Amino acid sequence: MSDSPRAWLVKSEPDVFSFDDLMRAPGRTTRWDGVRNFQARNFMRDDMRVGDVVLFYHSNAAPPGVAGLAEVASEPYPDPTQFDPDSSYHDPSSERSAPRWWLVDVRAIAPLPRLVTLAELRADPVLAGLDLPLLRRANRLSVMPIPGAAVARIEALAAG
Repeated sequence: MSDSPRAWLVKSEPDVFSFDDLMRAPGRTTRWDGVRNFQARNFMRDDMRVGDVVLFYHSNAAPPGVAGLAEVASEPYPDPTQFDPDSSYHDPSSERSAPRWWLVDVRAIAPLPRLVTLAELRADPVLAGLDLPLLRRANRLSVMPIPGAAVARIEALAAG
């Protein structure tokens, strides 16, 4: 990927960690830990950079949709939960000298004026032409790249 800011979509179940939770976090920032999918990990470790745009998506919600705008707030670094035996994300096969799991910090910018639902995203002809990974059937990734044009379109949809 180029050195220009990229755009990403991150998913979280709102009953686990919502965009409102991110807005209330100290500095409106949190580490995006617990990702245990190699492709999503690779996006964070290899491609995410400070300043990249992040759309915050509420998954497994009624209805699911994009709730807010954030940004990548740190360079990638090893996810400390992989080394914590008390964490549900503990990975006993990961070594501190060769960490398996990486993360970035995410900082909230602002909630969208309204939730842009998955149904709206699927129905939008502009987004349909952008081949968004989110709109592909059976896509379970919690971190995925999206075209910058999708960010602008989703912001426009949220604004009405």
